[in-house]
Amino acid sequence: MNTLLKKEFGIDSVNIKKLDGYDNANYLIEAPSKNYIFKTYPYSESLFDLIEVESQALLFLKTGQTETFPTPIPFANGAYVKVLELDGKTIICRMLSFIDGSFMGDINPTKKVYASLGSFLASLDLKLQGFNSYILKARKWEWDLQYLHLNKKYIADIPNAHDRNVVRYFFQQFEELVIPVLPELRKQTIYNDANEWNILVRNEHISGLIDFGDMAFSPLINELAIAITYACYDKENPLEWALPIIKSYHETLPLEEKELEILYYLIAGRLCTSVCNAAHAKKTNPDNIYATTSEKSAWSMLYKLLGISPIGAENMFRKAIGMSVTEKKTEAEEIERRHKHISPILSLSYKKPISMVRAAFQYMYDKHGNAILDAYNNIPHVGHSHPKVVDAGQRQMAKLNTNTRYLYDLLPTYSEKLLSKFPQSLNKVYFVNSGSAATDLALRLAHAHTKHKKLMVMEYGYHGNTQMGIDVSDYKFNNPKGIGKKEHILKTPIPDTYNGKYKGKDAGTLYAAEAIEQISNSTEPIGAFISEPIVGCGGQVPLADGYLKEIYPVIRKQGGVCISDEVQTGFGRLGDHFWGYEAQEVIPDIVILGKPMANGHPMGAVVTTSEIAASFNKGVEFFSSFGGNPVSCAIALSVLEVIEEEQLQENAKVVGDHYKSLLLKLKKEYKSIGDVRGSGLFLGIEIIDEKTQKTNRKLAHHIKNELRERNILISTDGPDDSVLKTKPPLCFTKENAETVANEIYNVLGALENHNRNSDPSF
Repeated sequence: MNTLLKKEFGIDSVNIKKLDGYDNANYLIEAPSKNYIFKTYPYSESLFDLIEVESQALLFLKTGQTETFPTPIPFANGAYVKVLELDGKTIICRMLSFIDGSFMGDINPTKKVYASLGSFLASLDLKLQGFNSYILKARKWEWDLQYLHLNKKYIADIPNAHDRNVVRYFFQQFEELVIPVLPELRKQTIYNDANEWNILVRNEHISGLIDFGDMAFSPLINELAIAITYACYDKENPLEWALPIIKSYHETLPLEEKELEILYYLIAGRLCTSVCNAAHAKKTNPDNIYATTSEKSAWSMLYKLLGISPIGAENMFRKAIGMSVTEKKTEAEEIERRHKHISPILSLSYKKPISMVRAAFQYMYDKHGNAILDAYNNIPHVGHSHPKVVDAGQRQMAKLNTNTRYLYDLLPTYSEKLLSKFPQSLNKVYFVNSGSAATDLALRLAHAHTKHKKLMVMEYGYHGNTQMGIDVSDYKFNNPKGIGKKEHILKTPIPDTYNGKYKGKDAGTLYAAEAIEQISNSTEPIGAFISEPIVGCGGQVPLADGYLKEIYPVIRKQGGVCISDEVQTGFGRLGDHFWGYEAQEVIPDIVILGKPMANGHPMGAVVTTSEIAASFNKGVEFFSSFGGNPVSCAIALSVLEVIEEEQLQENAKVVGDHYKSLLLKLKKEYKSIGDVRGSGLFLGIEIIDEKTQKTNRKLAHHIKNELRERNILISTDGPDDSVLKTKPPLCFTKENAETVANEIYNVLGALENHNRNSDPSF
């Protein structure tokens, strides 16, 4: 190389150091009077053209004696780019001046530096408005944000399933919200790579910029999105650090409203590009450390973005540049509009109801821009807006949706997959539209098989909103406004080891003995016994150990069948078991499914034995217009796949155990917590009066509503509505659990302080 440098540039007595590079070899040339950068690239005709364009841009930007950008140094023949044979390889070569300064990645930049970055890039973009290149306009590649979709092929290289799905989520959002507005955006030549290793800083000001190899003809706002990404991706509160960049950029080159509306998703898009390419580089060239230097920070910010509302982010951006935030209707106005056509009997949660707009995994976003941690909603089982579930529904909806009178693969495919999760005896399935409809059908199956009308139900049980469902739901028929227990219903006490009369290891046997006595005293055979493994409306009460193991045989002996309502407890939520009945070491005759099986898409099912199905076959034809339709089956199948791919049952176990341990620590500190129960991500916290040890509905509601003010969703349940219930999506993390526990601690601590200084109100 020394000979080449002497011949082409007249440079002698040099020290050559090889530098890190993403996909090309670069060298620092230390000459006696001046330093240079010699860059080499593997030859291709298209790359040669791009490098020539880069040289033209740098010459276009050169002004005066101050070197803010590298200056191309001509070869002996006057060309700025040349093809040479070096070490037996055909390569593209060029020489650039060396720009001195500290890389932003090597310092701890202040917000003053970031303000300088914004104005610097805006000034650069103003200059680049005068630079045009048909080569750049024709270029389509992965690192140009408008072509984010070109990175989809690398998603499969991301090793962790949940990481892959987070990236897929942001791809879907980009396709929905960014792609449609791309034609309306301002486009021009942009630098396109303002990362911390290309930006030079001196005295808290941006002094230079190197490496123009990523230039693109792209929407102008992409320049800002990329700069924000790399400036903020290692920050605890990334968007706060973005504001000085946005403000100073806008002061030099004003931003448009439509650009701010999509900026959040553009930032997410750049992060996705980074992690996708890092994963691909690891797979294809694991020794290239440079290609993955930003990966950890990119993942960190990508997950932080899930906890930041897109609306809240846009509002922050708007305020930073003095642009007004869009006015929203008040909750009172929305409630008035709702009640104009919707009966108030359809209740709302919390003292201050929430107007939700979007959601992602374990977060929900309200219209005011708050990101709300969802520790409550068990229906989006694998997470809100899960991309695999969304994609399955969209694709199948575009292909075929019909009823079960036709043959289509998805019905048997899903049936086989679902039944593989059950013991061999449970081998027949009927699909309906909800858990309520499933209860209705399960009771019909039981009657068809046993011919007995009498039903045994659990105290505080809830099984749906149909008339038959209400008939077997003590939670409903025994409500002060309810219709009361019908004659054919036999209610048995809930085997509650905290509030009930039996406690300890023998509680299950003692409660079962009472139930068995009821069965023995019944004047007619019991056709079916229906119960949830954890009685949700009873206050998240797990049935006492061994309870069902003693009752099921007695029910069967007198001719009845045993029904397990797994609407809330199934599909791995309990952590240790995929189905709740497994914790009782029993196998039911009929299982009811609903809510989570299709992640909120209306679907339910009844799983039963061949013998019971044969009895039902003797009656009139069973048909459900939408039960088991192709779209529902595709969505439900994707849910099972996600549970397996992301190991969500194991996550429910690990996170649930951690969550419960945190709540038990709270119980030791605050006597108002009487009990913590449940398993996995199905937990209940009994709130009591410290003095009387009785249920404390008022305090439970206070905690619930205070958490709502702190952007955390939980709810209350139980006979006195005094039990905090938390059943989050199964993608919930240990950090999320710590957030909930810490805020409950803060709420109780604030209340304790209040009570010390005034007459206690609780």
